[in-house]
Amino acid sequence: MRVIDHYREVFRRVGWLDALCWVVVQPLDEEPGIDDVLWRLNGLWGLNGGRDPERRVMAYPPEEALEADAPVLFVFEDDGGWGLLEFTSGHALPEPVVGAISERARVWMASWRVNGGHTVLYAAGGRIRARMRDFVFGERREEDGDPAVLAGLRAMLDGLDSGDFDGRCAAALAFIEQAAGVGFDAGEVTAENAPVVVLGTPVA
Repeated sequence: MRVIDHYREVFRRVGWLDALCWVVVQPLDEEPGIDDVLWRLNGLWGLNGGRDPERRVMAYPPEEALEADAPVLFVFEDDGGWGLLEFTSGHALPEPVVGAISERARVWMASWRVNGGHTVLYAAGGRIRARMRDFVFGERREEDGDPAVLAGLRAMLDGLDSGDFDGRCAAALAFIEQAAGVGFDAGEVTAENAPVVVLGTPVA
């Protein structure tokens, strides 16, 4: 529960994470590198195939990202891999994109929008291995794939009250951090003059 409490505190301190897409990439070897992952994202998620994404410094990312008219990512690195946080729209990566990135890596994703879409998934070997939809609604939760992969998340969710929506979102992020060793804190996403990556406009 300690890691869940960490993300509860992140939500308490950061009031604009009601829509996000959190992707953690764990390379199986030295490749793919983060530049390759971002290049793939820019070509597969956006409209800028074959181009490197734009790197820039934003004085206050939560405000400037809303004016960018394109996905804006924080990029975090840890021993386990990289975390990519899209924090303005909550558009989940299309599953073919997740599959392509997972050809040489393990990929975890949690995403939600203001009006729903709460999803956690895991991909490896070029395909989705496990998925949980509507994880904030115990009675409506849907799962497919290998049930063992998300067993830890299931246990976390079952230990929370049915109306604890922030706790359930915190559990999704906590589960991925425990599984992949990559997370983030409130200070990292509220920092001023922060480096970000701007991708091409997402495909509708």
